[in-house]
Amino acid sequence: MRLKCIAVDDEPLALDILEDYISKVPFLELVSKTENAIEALQLVQAGGIDLVFLDVQMPDLTGIQFLKIAHDKSNYILTTAYSQYALESYDLNVSDYLLKPIAFDRFYKAVEKVRNLVQLEEALPAIPAEPVAAAPVNQVQDYIFVKTEHKIQKIQLDDILYIEGLKDYISIFTANERIITLQNMKKMEETLPKGEFKRVHKSYIVALDKIESIERSRIAIKGKIIPIGDTYRDDFFKTIEGKNI
Repeated sequence: MRLKCIAVDDEPLALDILEDYISKVPFLELVSKTENAIEALQLVQAGGIDLVFLDVQMPDLTGIQFLKIAHDKSNYILTTAYSQYALESYDLNVSDYLLKPIAFDRFYKAVEKVRNLVQLEEALPAIPAEPVAAAPVNQVQDYIFVKTEHKIQKIQLDDILYIEGLKDYISIFTANERIITLQNMKKMEETLPKGEFKRVHKSYIVALDKIESIERSRIAIKGKIIPIGDTYRDDFFKTIEGKNI
C-alpha cells in the first residue's frame, strides 16, 4: 500500500526537504508539493489524498485554518518551527506534530504511525462483529476486549496508562505497548469504570492512578504530557479533589 501525500509549506527549502524524505520511504507517493495553501486545500477536498504535510504559519491560510476548513478529509502531520501550536493541534486530531528542523528518523516514525492507522481502517471491517469490543459498564471485571488489526485482544484495565483518540481510532497505551483499535472516544469513555478513568481532553482519557503530577493544565504520565481541555477542567479537578491527590 502506498499513501498518496502532498506537502504544503511557504518555504521552498522546507518543501525540498520533505520531498527528499518522502522519496526515501517506499510506502509514500508525493502527489504534489506547493507553497499555495488554497491550492492544496482544493486538492484535499477533491479526495484521494491520504496524508498532508502541513506548515502552520503560512500567508493567506494558516495550517490551523486549513485543518478547520478541511475537517477529516485526510490525515495530517503538522510541520513548524514553533512548539506553541502543539496543544491546539490536539483538538484538531492531527496524526503528528513535527518541529523543524525535522530529523529523518522522527519523520519516519510519524509517517509509519499514519500508515498503521490506514492499514487498520482497511483491515478491521473484515473482523467478525459478533465479539464484544469492550465489556459492559455494569459488569464488574478488570479487563476489556478490543479489536485490533488481526485479532481481538484482551487488555487488563490496570495496565492502561492513558488512551489517545484520533478520528475514529483510539490508541491504548500501556507500559509495554500501544494498541490501536477502530473505536471512538465516547464509546470507550462509557465502557471504562468511571472511578478509575477520566476524560480530560477531547483526545485523551487517563487512568487516574497512573497520574504522576499535574502542573497547570498538563498531566504527566510516564514521560507523556497530556493537556487538560477547557471543557473537562472543572470536572477533572473535582474528581482529583475527591481522591485527595
